[in-house]
Amino acid sequence: MTELIHGQDVAAAIQRVCAVLAAQAEYLTSLDQAMGDGDMGITMSRIAAALQSYAVETPTDDLGKFFLGAGMAANRAAPSTMGTLAATALMRMGKLAKDKTSLNVADVAELFAAADAGVQERGKAKPGDKTIVDALHPASEAFSTAIAEGASLQEAGRKALDAATQGRDSVTPLRSKIGRASWVGERTEGQVDPGCAAFVIVLTAIVEPQAS
Repeated sequence: MTELIHGQDVAAAIQRVCAVLAAQAEYLTSLDQAMGDGDMGITMSRIAAALQSYAVETPTDDLGKFFLGAGMAANRAAPSTMGTLAATALMRMGKLAKDKTSLNVADVAELFAAADAGVQERGKAKPGDKTIVDALHPASEAFSTAIAEGASLQEAGRKALDAATQGRDSVTPLRSKIGRASWVGERTEGQVDPGCAAFVIVLTAIVEPQAS
């Protein structure tokens, strides 16, 4: 039987993500204080509050419009680097989901890849630069590979989460090369990248709702 994700499923997932991001705000701030300007928690809390309201109030009969609107809401709430990246990811997803009322597993893989490409292009970052890309990119690739091999949505999601976690951990010993964190130089070595951490939190809330 074909697995389908409906609009209400997407809205529910966004609400779970928002609740967890709000709860983890202090943790994300502590990571960012060690590497950047310390505003990651505030930024993610603002995005979470905006998207929480958006998911409750917005129809999901056209997922393309829903994702595009979510991207605009994120950008308005937090016109910062992370807000811009989140908006870019959501809006790239929205373009692909135009006129869709539900998503199959292949659709989800395409949306995942589009979000990854959008974040890399907008942030001018690549794997190994120690940014959110180091969790997002391997997760997208693992998800697409699993779906191509016939995995279920849940199985592919778990593989994506494992890949994101491994990606986060693999760059922790490295020095940040992009953005404000790169200014701090060697002080970033051994520190968890807050963007990677935020993405793992987001993906955990989607893939393992019982853990969030």
